Amino acid sequence: MTKKKNIVILGAGITGLSIAHWLKKVGISCKILELSHEVGGSMQTEKIEDFLIDYGPNSGLETTPLIKTIVSDINFTDEMIYANSSSAKRYILKNEKLLPLPTGPFQFLTAKLFSPKAKFRLALEPFIGKSEDGYYQSIAEFVERRLGKEFLKYAIDPFVSGVFAGDPHKLSVKSAFPKLYRLEEVYGGLIKGMIKGAKERKARGEDSKQNAKMFSFKNGMQSFTRAIARNLNGGIELSAKVIRVTESTEEFTKGQFKVEFLKNEKRETIFADKVISTIPAYQAAEVFREMDSNLRTHLLNIYYPPVMVLYLAFQKKNILQPLDGFGYLIPSAEKKKYLGAIWSSTIFPNRANNDNAAFTIFVGGAKNSNFFEQHHLQYIEDIIADFKSTMKITAEPLLVKHKLWQSAIPQYNLGYIEHENYFINFEKNHPGIFLAGNYRGGISVGDCIKNSKKIFDDVTLTLK
Repeated sequence: MTKKKNIVILGAGITGLSIAHWLKKVGISCKILELSHEVGGSMQTEKIEDFLIDYGPNSGLETTPLIKTIVSDINFTDEMIYANSSSAKRYILKNEKLLPLPTGPFQFLTAKLFSPKAKFRLALEPFIGKSEDGYYQSIAEFVERRLGKEFLKYAIDPFVSGVFAGDPHKLSVKSAFPKLYRLEEVYGGLIKGMIKGAKERKARGEDSKQNAKMFSFKNGMQSFTRAIARNLNGGIELSAKVIRVTESTEEFTKGQFKVEFLKNEKRETIFADKVISTIPAYQAAEVFREMDSNLRTHLLNIYYPPVMVLYLAFQKKNILQPLDGFGYLIPSAEKKKYLGAIWSSTIFPNRANNDNAAFTIFVGGAKNSNFFEQHHLQYIEDIIADFKSTMKITAEPLLVKHKLWQSAIPQYNLGYIEHENYFINFEKNHPGIFLAGNYRGGISVGDCIKNSKKIFDDVTLTLK
């Protein structure tokens, strides 16, 4: 008879909880150790009177059917909501004006955002040759070469800042945007690749991020992770600080891993056959430091810039800017103190009552990482004043809330492939250890869920 394997998951964010869900679905139990007093990781939601605030991811893109699978498995379908059609429009701030970002060929030709020269330059894209090395080519270099400087300046730069909180001159195009680079690598160009790639995705039952439906939940993103956790029916240790993971040298546990953690100031130990780490890279660096000092170096070299999430609410009657879109992003050239703003209550219902409007503003990131060293309150006041000017708001906010993430989003910068290769070799040399989380395989909610299934498949293969 095969001995039951002990599986320990580090971290109860979306990746860790999703892995536990897949395991439970096939009758495999596990133990989750979570540092915080609640599940969700960066998915944190707060309800204040009629306002619903997401301090982490405010939504996801339904890029994989695995998302719907989990939602259905945990009987959460009635809670899942999709973005309002009125929020489809995206704006870019240029010269103090909000200009719509074109979403199709005709809109691009008539868009005020780009000059005639930029439009002509984009038309040349199918005739641009391939590059040699995507891992050591920044997204800025890639886009400028294929699409021109203006497209980089007013489309990709604000997009990278808004999604990654990153610097397009530092992010590796192949590591951070593998699907984009693949269009050139496989099809020879972006326009040709988008046409042919659509057929491939359709065969796999997947959507591109451009076409995928945006989703959230009636009571915010954290309600999803809480529902997954409830469905596990136990097995989660909250407020458990993992100190270290080492290979056991004790006679009866040889071949297992010794997981040591603090719970209620008491040191506890679990012996595990499989350890799946989904905690951030900088935390994993300390947990696995005794197993491999070089692994620690690689993990610590993954940069997480600080980001502040600033939530504002106003009465609609005092807002002169039409709320007919998702929000706006800000190119670096505009020299603003914030990265962009999401019009939260326009996108999803239940974010504010009918008389009010709610907004989420993002501050900091890789290109403004020292913002938190300045006086917080004055900095916030300056941003509110600037935001009010852009949105033509004539009154003070009803509500101001903010949260600072000192280590927010992992950056897949140039040279990231060296880290990824080391992680692969580490796992080969230490069978039973799995390194996961949003510093591998993508930062989005959809990426994390898709990668959780891959980890589950890898783990179950080793159990056979």
